[in-house]
Amino acid sequence: MAHHHHHNHSHSHAHPDLKGRNLLISIFLNIAITVSQIVGGLISGSLALLSDALHNFSDVLSLVISYAATKLGKKKACKEKTFGYKRAEIMAAFVNAATLVVVAIILMKEAVERLFQPQPIESNLVIWLSLIAIAGNGFSVLLLKKDSEHNMNMKSAYLHLLTDMMASVAVLVGGILMKFYQIYWVDAVLTMAIGVYLIYMGYDLLKESTQVLMLFTPRTIIIQDLVESICTIDRVKNVHHVHIWQLNEDEVHMEAHIDFVEDIKLSQFDAILEEIEEHLYHKHGINHVNIQPEFDKCDSKSVIVQD
Repeated sequence: MAHHHHHNHSHSHAHPDLKGRNLLISIFLNIAITVSQIVGGLISGSLALLSDALHNFSDVLSLVISYAATKLGKKKACKEKTFGYKRAEIMAAFVNAATLVVVAIILMKEAVERLFQPQPIESNLVIWLSLIAIAGNGFSVLLLKKDSEHNMNMKSAYLHLLTDMMASVAVLVGGILMKFYQIYWVDAVLTMAIGVYLIYMGYDLLKESTQVLMLFTPRTIIIQDLVESICTIDRVKNVHHVHIWQLNEDEVHMEAHIDFVEDIKLSQFDAILEEIEEHLYHKHGINHVNIQPEFDKCDSKSVIVQD
């Protein structure tokens, strides 16, 4: 017999309608930037500009995924989908982080080839288009900054745009160097630098979203400390069969078996469960608790049981 309680405390600080609107504005801005950079890159012969366009295109895809995930995340649970679409935004963060890393590897491969065969580049076009990209991405970054502080999906979209703005600054510097000093190899070097930066930014988010998708215990929770703290509660003898996972940005779930020192009534258990629930929420941030009460049962008392 398992008893399940949860806290309905809201942890989301971003207004969903505003979040969706800001994403839409950023999507249209990035489509315009991508098209102009592809045309400009082909005309000027700048690999850095084309690589920036490719990165911008990945931004468009990532923003569309983020927008769809934001909409899906608001759908209600049903019999076929008992959790609803609560993991949609984590999935979006994972896909976006993975594309950042893949795009970076493609850019760096192209840059190495270009480094050994530098080509003359129409620098005026590079300078003007990178300035437009900086302005467009800068505006998008400002739109998403607040939401990115509280939401992994929005953070992934924000990081895409921020890295693109930094890449456009690098392309601008490269354009100026090519215009005044004819240093054409700088185009390939900048492309490689952008690639390294993309991998650096994408890796952390990829790791974080993977941990959530794999149902790993959140890094902020030390299971042994948690078990010991529950055992200080009156009548609790032992805590075992513990599973803790993060469903999405707002929900951390825990299920466990609790051995009691005596054969208590159901009403007594409910009172203790209330105390355990409050304790876990305020001390460890766990807001969904599912406890199976036991007395004198012959089973493994290991905290973590290998199935």
